[in-house]
Amino acid sequence: MSVYAKAAFSASIAMLAMTTAFVGSISRADDNIPQGAAQPTASTAPASLPVSVAYAVLPEGLPTLTQPDPAAPEEQSAPPAQPERSYASLAALIADTDVAAPLDEETRCLASTVFYESRSETAEGQLAVARVVINRAKSSRFGDSLCGVVRQPGQFSFVRGGTIPQPDTSHPHWKRAVAIARIALDNKWTSAAEGALFFHARRVKTSWARPRVAAIDNHIFYR
Repeated sequence: MSVYAKAAFSASIAMLAMTTAFVGSISRADDNIPQGAAQPTASTAPASLPVSVAYAVLPEGLPTLTQPDPAAPEEQSAPPAQPERSYASLAALIADTDVAAPLDEETRCLASTVFYESRSETAEGQLAVARVVINRAKSSRFGDSLCGVVRQPGQFSFVRGGTIPQPDTSHPHWKRAVAIARIALDNKWTSAAEGALFFHARRVKTSWARPRVAAIDNHIFYR
């Protein structure tokens, strides 16, 4: 038995002995009271009882109960998630998209494709071009990254020897291309050319037997 357990046990024995002695003294006093005599009232009871208090020190490592610190700040719950904003048009979404944040390489490759292939098209036409690049990256038939898709030989006419030219980043069309790239990557707007893997200009005559998805501005899109 540990020192702490012995101390607690001794205290309990002492308390039990004192309680037994007190109860026995009361019983003996009651035996001396004549039958029918008035019983002692609360005021005639002993003013106080001897109390034996044993203090035991808890061994280190045992859990202790603690009271909360009133001075400590209350823990704040996380704010509820804000619902995504809805936009009346793609143009409104573009206007609300951050184009000043730094671009990673993949987003830059996608924005460059939108800029060089469709900067004269409407926002819907530019989004469709961006979706083609993303769809190709997800397909096993092309490069496994956006930049790999864009640099693939013979796919995009603005790429020369696997090199993507540096666009004029101060041009308003570049800023819109960046917004379109971010919207397409975040899938914030549905394109009329969803699922398309190919496109060409309307002026180009082809014998493609691929399923046609949409015709937007000056481009025709296929699966």
